[in-house]
Amino acid sequence: MSRIGKRPITIPNKVTVTIDGQLVKVKGPKGELSRILPDRIRVEQQNGTINVKRQDESRIARELHGLCRTLVANMIEGVSTGFQKRLEIQGVGYRAQVQGRNLILNVGYSKPVEIQPPEGIQIAVENNTNVIISGIDKEIVGNTAAQIRAVRPPEVYKGKGIRYAGEVVRRKVGKAGGKGKK
Repeated sequence: MSRIGKRPITIPNKVTVTIDGQLVKVKGPKGELSRILPDRIRVEQQNGTINVKRQDESRIARELHGLCRTLVANMIEGVSTGFQKRLEIQGVGYRAQVQGRNLILNVGYSKPVEIQPPEGIQIAVENNTNVIISGIDKEIVGNTAAQIRAVRPPEVYKGKGIRYAGEVVRRKVGKAGGKGKK
Protein backbone atom coordinates (compact mmCIF):
# COMPACT_ATOMS: atom_id res chain seq x y z
CA MET A 1 0.00 0.00 0.00
CA SER A 2 1.07 3.54 -0.65
CA ARG A 3 1.97 5.20 2.63
CA ILE A 4 1.65 8.68 1.17
CA GLY A 5 -1.60 7.90 -0.67
CA LYS A 6 -3.36 6.62 2.46
CA ARG A 7 -2.78 9.81 4.49
CA PRO A 8 -5.84 12.10 4.59
CA ILE A 9 -5.52 15.75 3.55
CA THR A 10 -6.96 18.30 5.96
CA ILE A 11 -8.66 21.30 4.39
CA PRO A 12 -7.84 24.68 6.00
CA ASN A 13 -10.71 27.00 7.01
CA LYS A 14 -10.30 29.50 4.16
CA VAL A 15 -10.08 26.85 1.40
CA THR A 16 -13.01 25.29 -0.48
CA VAL A 17 -12.63 22.09 -2.51
CA THR A 18 -15.08 21.06 -5.24
CA ILE A 19 -14.95 17.53 -6.63
CA ASP A 20 -16.78 16.86 -9.90
CA GLY A 21 -15.93 13.33 -11.04
CA GLN A 22 -12.22 13.43 -11.87
CA LEU A 23 -12.00 17.25 -11.79
CA VAL A 24 -10.77 18.72 -8.51
CA LYS A 25 -11.10 22.49 -8.01
CA VAL A 26 -9.47 24.23 -5.06
CA LYS A 27 -10.25 27.84 -4.19
CA GLY A 28 -8.50 29.85 -1.47
CA PRO A 29 -7.33 33.32 -0.48
CA LYS A 30 -4.36 33.28 -2.92
CA GLY A 31 -6.28 32.04 -5.98
CA GLU A 32 -7.88 29.05 -7.64
CA LEU A 33 -6.39 25.83 -9.07
CA SER A 34 -7.96 22.86 -10.82
CA ARG A 35 -6.68 19.52 -12.06
CA ILE A 36 -8.15 16.49 -13.77
CA LEU A 37 -7.02 13.28 -12.06
CA PRO A 38 -6.62 9.91 -13.84
CA ASP A 39 -9.60 7.53 -14.09
CA ARG A 40 -8.01 4.97 -11.79
CA ILE A 41 -8.02 7.41 -8.84
CA ARG A 42 -11.06 8.39 -6.78
CA VAL A 43 -11.23 11.46 -4.51
CA GLU A 44 -13.65 11.63 -1.57
CA GLN A 45 -14.38 14.62 0.66
CA GLN A 46 -15.81 14.19 4.17
CA ASN A 47 -15.75 16.25 7.39
CA GLY A 48 -13.08 18.74 6.29
CA THR A 49 -10.68 16.09 4.98
CA ILE A 50 -9.99 14.60 1.57
CA ASN A 51 -9.13 10.96 0.99
CA VAL A 52 -7.53 9.79 -2.26
CA LYS A 53 -8.31 6.17 -3.11
CA ARG A 54 -7.59 3.92 -6.06
CA GLN A 55 -10.23 2.03 -8.05
CA ASP A 56 -8.29 -1.24 -8.33
CA GLU A 57 -4.97 -2.79 -7.33
CA SER A 58 -3.31 -2.59 -10.77
CA ARG A 59 0.27 -1.45 -10.98
CA ILE A 60 -0.60 1.86 -12.67
CA ALA A 61 -3.24 2.65 -10.03
CA ARG A 62 -0.73 1.95 -7.25
CA GLU A 63 1.84 4.20 -8.96
CA LEU A 64 -0.64 7.06 -9.36
CA HIS A 65 -2.10 6.82 -5.85
CA GLY A 66 0.61 8.68 -3.94
CA LEU A 67 1.24 11.08 -6.83
CA CYS A 68 -2.38 12.21 -7.01
CA ARG A 69 -2.59 12.61 -3.24
CA THR A 70 0.50 14.82 -3.30
CA LEU A 71 -0.82 16.86 -6.24
CA VAL A 72 -4.10 17.58 -4.42
CA ALA A 73 -2.23 18.42 -1.19
CA ASN A 74 0.05 20.82 -3.11
CA MET A 75 -2.98 22.51 -4.67
CA ILE A 76 -4.50 23.08 -1.22
CA GLU A 77 -1.21 24.36 0.22
CA GLY A 78 -0.67 26.60 -2.82
CA VAL A 79 -4.00 28.43 -2.59
CA SER A 80 -3.69 28.85 1.18
CA THR A 81 0.00 29.78 1.71
CA GLY A 82 1.70 29.66 -1.72
CA PHE A 83 5.14 28.41 -2.72
CA GLN A 84 8.46 30.12 -3.27
CA LYS A 85 11.94 29.25 -4.49
CA ARG A 86 15.05 31.30 -3.81
CA LEU A 87 18.03 31.57 -6.15
CA GLU A 88 21.46 33.06 -5.42
CA ILE A 89 23.70 34.63 -8.07
CA GLN A 90 27.44 34.38 -7.44
CA GLY A 91 30.17 35.90 -9.56
CA VAL A 92 31.91 39.24 -10.02
CA GLY A 93 29.58 41.61 -11.85
CA TYR A 94 26.70 39.11 -11.93
CA ARG A 95 23.40 40.70 -10.96
CA ALA A 96 19.66 40.60 -11.53
CA GLN A 97 16.90 43.19 -11.67
CA VAL A 98 13.17 43.25 -12.28
CA GLN A 99 11.86 45.47 -15.06
CA GLY A 100 8.06 45.46 -15.12
CA ARG A 101 7.24 41.75 -14.76
CA ASN A 102 10.39 40.55 -16.55
CA LEU A 103 13.64 39.45 -14.92
CA ILE A 104 16.85 40.88 -16.41
CA LEU A 105 20.01 38.83 -15.71
CA ASN A 106 23.57 40.10 -16.25
CA VAL A 107 25.58 36.92 -15.85
CA GLY A 108 28.65 37.30 -18.04
CA TYR A 109 27.12 37.13 -21.52
CA SER A 110 27.57 39.92 -24.07
CA LYS A 111 23.91 40.97 -23.63
CA PRO A 112 21.57 40.76 -20.63
CA VAL A 113 19.23 37.77 -20.56
CA GLU A 114 15.54 38.67 -20.23
CA ILE A 115 13.14 36.11 -18.75
CA GLN A 116 9.39 36.58 -18.94
CA PRO A 117 7.62 34.68 -16.13
CA PRO A 118 4.45 32.69 -16.84
CA GLU A 119 1.04 33.86 -15.58
CA GLY A 120 0.59 33.61 -11.82
CA ILE A 121 4.32 33.82 -11.03
CA GLN A 122 5.86 36.80 -9.24
CA ILE A 123 9.60 37.46 -9.30
CA ALA A 124 11.37 39.69 -6.78
CA VAL A 125 15.08 40.57 -6.43
CA GLU A 126 16.91 41.35 -3.16
CA ASN A 127 20.42 42.90 -3.08
CA ASN A 128 20.82 42.39 -6.87
CA THR A 129 21.92 38.78 -6.20
CA ASN A 130 18.96 37.00 -4.57
CA VAL A 131 15.98 36.10 -6.79
CA ILE A 132 12.68 35.00 -5.23
CA ILE A 133 10.12 33.18 -7.38
CA SER A 134 6.67 32.81 -5.82
CA GLY A 135 3.24 31.58 -6.89
CA ILE A 136 0.41 29.19 -6.05
CA ASP A 137 1.29 26.31 -8.41
CA LYS A 138 4.30 24.38 -7.12
CA GLU A 139 5.06 22.85 -10.52
CA ILE A 140 5.21 26.19 -12.34
CA VAL A 141 7.28 27.80 -9.54
CA GLY A 142 9.82 24.96 -9.72
CA ASN A 143 9.98 25.01 -13.53
CA THR A 144 10.50 28.79 -13.61
CA ALA A 145 13.30 28.51 -11.02
CA ALA A 146 14.92 25.73 -13.08
CA GLN A 147 14.74 27.84 -16.28
CA ILE A 148 16.39 30.79 -14.52
CA ARG A 149 19.11 28.53 -13.07
CA ALA A 150 19.72 27.01 -16.53
CA VAL A 151 20.76 30.45 -17.89
CA ARG A 152 24.10 30.11 -16.05
CA PRO A 153 24.38 26.98 -13.86
CA PRO A 154 27.14 27.06 -11.24
CA GLU A 155 30.48 26.02 -12.64
CA VAL A 156 32.72 23.67 -10.69
CA TYR A 157 36.06 25.52 -10.68
CA LYS A 158 35.16 28.96 -9.32
CA GLY A 159 31.54 28.36 -8.28
CA LYS A 160 30.21 31.25 -10.40
CA GLY A 161 26.64 31.08 -11.64
CA ILE A 162 23.03 30.85 -10.48
CA ARG A 163 22.22 28.31 -7.79
CA TYR A 164 19.33 27.44 -5.52
CA ALA A 165 19.56 28.88 -2.00
CA GLY A 166 21.37 26.33 0.13
CA GLU A 167 22.61 24.31 -2.86
CA VAL A 168 26.09 22.92 -2.35
CA VAL A 169 28.27 22.95 -5.46
CA ARG A 170 31.13 20.47 -5.34
CA ARG A 171 34.26 22.31 -6.38
CA LYS A 172 37.08 20.81 -8.44
CA VAL A 173 40.75 21.49 -7.98
CA GLY A 174 42.30 23.22 -10.99
CA LYS A 175 45.30 22.04 -12.96
CA ALA A 176 48.45 21.13 -11.07
CA GLY A 177 50.39 24.00 -12.64
CA GLY A 178 53.17 22.43 -14.68
CA LYS A 179 53.95 19.22 -12.81
CA GLY A 180 54.96 16.41 -15.08
CA LYS A 181 55.60 18.56 -18.15
CA LYS A 182 58.93 18.37 -19.90
